[in-house]
Parts: sequence; C-alpha cells; structure tokens
Amino acid sequence: MYNAVSTLNGKVASGEVTIREGGLRGMITFRGDLSNAKLKSVCKTLTGFGVPEMGKATSNGDKGVAWMSPDELLILVPHAQTSDAIAAIEKAMKGQHHLAKNVSDARTHLTVQGSFAREVIAKLAPADLHPDHFQIGDFRRTRLGQVAAAFWMTDAETFEVICFRSVGEYAFDLLAASAKAGPVGHF
Repeated sequence: MYNAVSTLNGKVASGEVTIREGGLRGMITFRGDLSNAKLKSVCKTLTGFGVPEMGKATSNGDKGVAWMSPDELLILVPHAQTSDAIAAIEKAMKGQHHLAKNVSDARTHLTVQGSFAREVIAKLAPADLHPDHFQIGDFRRTRLGQVAAAFWMTDAETFEVICFRSVGEYAFDLLAASAKAGPVGHF
C-alpha cells in the first residue's frame, strides 16, 4: 500500500496574494458524449454539479467539474473518494462509450488568492483576464510561463490552478514570484 503525498506538502507563499499548494485532490479525466443523460447524471451525483458549458468550471470545496474539451470533463472529488467515484462512473456508464481515469497523482493543485490574484495569473498566461472577458466560473486550458496549466476563478479574488505534478514546484515558484513583484496595472 502506498501513502499518497502532495507535490509540495502544503507549501505556502504568503503575501497580499497568497500562493498555496492545495494538497491531495481527486481528479478524474472523464471522456464521453457530454449530452448523454447517464454522464450528466453521474456528474451531478458525484460533484453536485451538472456538466458545465464550454469554457466553464463549477466547484465548491473539494468537489467540482470543469469542461476540458467537447468530449472531456475533469471531475474533482476528495482524494480519498477517487476510486469510489471511478467505480460509480463505470457502473453508471456501463454499455456506454466512455473513459474514466484517475489522474490525481499526475497533477498538482494550487490556489492563488488575494487582492490582485487576477494580475498574478495575467502576467504569466496568454489569456485575456480582463473582468469583462474572464469571470467567476470561467475556465482556461493554457500555459503559465512555459508549462501547461488550467485555471478557473472561484470568487473575485481566488484562482484554482491545475498543472502536471512534474512542473508543480516550478509553477508554484513562478506564481510566487509574480505575486511578490506586485500588481502591474489595474483591470
């Protein structure tokens, strides 16, 4: 039996904007026909949320669902419930074309929270983060610096960031440096 450990063991960079490694989080890549009633139902059962619209994510605490592509979702559950969630997907989707894989140990979850969190992300990502174009619940798959990442806003001052575990420390340090540099301008 293995003991799961998070990428950075809860590392925190405090300041006006705090960067925090979010610890262990259950993450499931779930592919299939997003209009399928069974797929929609199991998403709602597991997370409390339906299938989000294109470019959206909904989350609350350890649970959530993010739109990744026209046939892919990222299901978020408490880490200890990941195996049970996959079993529930397999049962609900029996006979339906789908794929459900646990990617929890391959990903790092970071939180960026504070008065200029939007600017911290905007300095690193080639995405329009102006409040008119990126709002709470909006989701982007892009990059931070030179590494693949995805992020979404959970409230006016908080971003959730997911990246590959292999670049988790780099992403954390990049975000911390961006936060330490302070705000550049105002949105």
